[in-house]
Amino acid sequence: MKQTIIPMAIAMLATSCSGTSGEKGEIIDKTGWLPADRQYTTEVLEAFGRVGVPVVSPEGKVLYSVSYESVEQNKSNADLYVMNTDGSEKTRITSTPESENGAVWIENGKKIAFTAAVDGKTQLWVMNADGSGRKAVSSVENGISGFLFSPDGSKVVMIGSVKYSRDAKDIYPDLPDATGRLIDDLMYKHWDEWVTEIPHPLIGDFDGNSITNVKDIMEDEPFEAPMKPFGGIESFTWSPDGSKLIYVSRKKTGMEYALSTNSDLYLYDIATGTTVNLTEGMMGYDTAPAYSPDGKYVAWLSMEHDGYESDKNRIFIMNVGTSEKTDLTTDWDYTADAIAWAPDSKSIYFIAPKDGVTPIFNISLDNKEVKVVADGICDYASMAPLADGSILALRHSMVQPNEIYSINNGEVTQITEVNNAILEAVDMPTVEKRMVPTTDGKLMTTWVVYPPNFDPAKKYPSLLYCQGGPQSAVSQFFSYRWNLALMAANGYIVVAPNRRGLPGFGTEWNAQISGDYGGQNMRDYLSAVDDIKKENYIDPERIGAVGASYGGFSVYWLAGHHEGRFAAFIAHAGIFNTEAQYLETEEMWFANWDLGGPFWDKSNPVAQNSFANSPHRFVDKWDTPILITHGEYDFRILASQGMMAFNAARLRGVPAEMLIFPDENHWILKPQNSVMWQRVFFRWLDKWLKNESPETQN
Repeated sequence: MKQTIIPMAIAMLATSCSGTSGEKGEIIDKTGWLPADRQYTTEVLEAFGRVGVPVVSPEGKVLYSVSYESVEQNKSNADLYVMNTDGSEKTRITSTPESENGAVWIENGKKIAFTAAVDGKTQLWVMNADGSGRKAVSSVENGISGFLFSPDGSKVVMIGSVKYSRDAKDIYPDLPDATGRLIDDLMYKHWDEWVTEIPHPLIGDFDGNSITNVKDIMEDEPFEAPMKPFGGIESFTWSPDGSKLIYVSRKKTGMEYALSTNSDLYLYDIATGTTVNLTEGMMGYDTAPAYSPDGKYVAWLSMEHDGYESDKNRIFIMNVGTSEKTDLTTDWDYTADAIAWAPDSKSIYFIAPKDGVTPIFNISLDNKEVKVVADGICDYASMAPLADGSILALRHSMVQPNEIYSINNGEVTQITEVNNAILEAVDMPTVEKRMVPTTDGKLMTTWVVYPPNFDPAKKYPSLLYCQGGPQSAVSQFFSYRWNLALMAANGYIVVAPNRRGLPGFGTEWNAQISGDYGGQNMRDYLSAVDDIKKENYIDPERIGAVGASYGGFSVYWLAGHHEGRFAAFIAHAGIFNTEAQYLETEEMWFANWDLGGPFWDKSNPVAQNSFANSPHRFVDKWDTPILITHGEYDFRILASQGMMAFNAARLRGVPAEMLIFPDENHWILKPQNSVMWQRVFFRWLDKWLKNESPETQN
């Protein structure tokens, strides 16, 4: 269930709710609104500008996007800006009611390429560096979702889509209005869609005005490139001379696809049209290929084990001349999230969670030495190494959304101030690291977020935050839904433990959760609650637990095991019945690895232990109010899981509410739905945790 958060999550933040380019209407823009009462609220969260990944031209101009949401229009829009690498001379170059997405420099910084819609289909556009002269240069039948130009700009690979499954009229032409789907294998749906089309790489020639000679380099292959649901243009890399393209694909279909994470890097030769598998025999995910600037090496992220989507992401390099492969991170016990070559091709910069934050590191090709380049109580979310040795990066924390920073010889400088005015107008919570003893004698990094103007002489209600994934870092993340600072600003002390099964504390800590749902990681949660309860400022009678996905599973499990620790629960998109989940979900590799196998395998003790710990088996102990939320387009964890949990609570006589979104998936993305979710979230918590006697509520 885990997704790689960099760079995919950044792209999703920028585009997931964006208005469709080509629509006409009111421009969604910064309003200048500031809260009059200094309160950090949902309205403040919605007012933040969302800063995109910076892209630097050869002449040192920085291109980036800023998007704003409109609750009234129920969508968002991104416009483009340019500035110097020191943050000076910021200039807005687009102001349209449509989003310009995936923008990059081309023609040595003279022009900009981006995607926008033409008659409802997303195409590739180019414009001058000042935003003038917009022109669509592609006309792909089904549109595109991303692109990457060759280094000399003469060719471009575009992500198109091809038909995958048969529909009713293909089988019975005399029934043109029939809607039935005839299914004979697995992976017929994925994440939030029925799999009727799959992405393919399309290569075309570009002369500055149009794209011609477009060719599907995987024509007639029933495989995805990039891989759904999160793969994007980071799945491609051109050789420096533009003669070859490497792409990522998992060349499997049906049940084999559903059971395996074994993707590979494929080298396509432009001149001959031949394809070679570069990672044959490497059995886990191989992703994010990147040629070195000098063309001598290819680097990529590689997992070792087939079927384990949260395995350690190793940084591999291959010598292009000899095909020799080297794992640079054999002696580094953490997982990398993103890589970028140093301009001199002698080292690789990378981002990785470590000890509860996400710094930028550098690893040398010569001696494999890892050095910290930039860290702090923050997460770095992207990086662009420059020729002068500096780096431009996106950075955020629990109390600040993304802004662009410059890193130069260890000095870190914020160079965009998109949200400074809002942040200066509100009283923000404070964040503290707390080391919590666990039941097996270890220390667990735990983030505690305190309300603004925190007074240790007062008693506060508190929330245990349960992370999803299950193996997604509890670092200094900034979320537009699970926003821990917003929870604290509503008067709650938020406790966010890095329990077992999270990256950033070594492979053993991360891997422990697999096959142990309901085990040590749950004891870690209870340890965190028991530890914070020792403080005089915590009201032990007013503690809640909240979480999504595996965090939702955690809430359901805690509801049957908490022994009076909690007074309210909220579970979003959580697993309630693991037996049903095993057969309902689409990516079967996840269920097999994390649960240990199918529930009918009575000879498998790991699987039997997993299913014995299913939350639904402990409903007889449920006695605490619970709010359940879910989206009906969630094909990873079906909404039926939430409905079962709600029905069970009501049949038990437990106070419960359910919020179902018929048009949302595993997340809540539409602005008005997001605001509604936040309102219901805090209404529920306030009802049960801010009254003197929550047990008297109905």
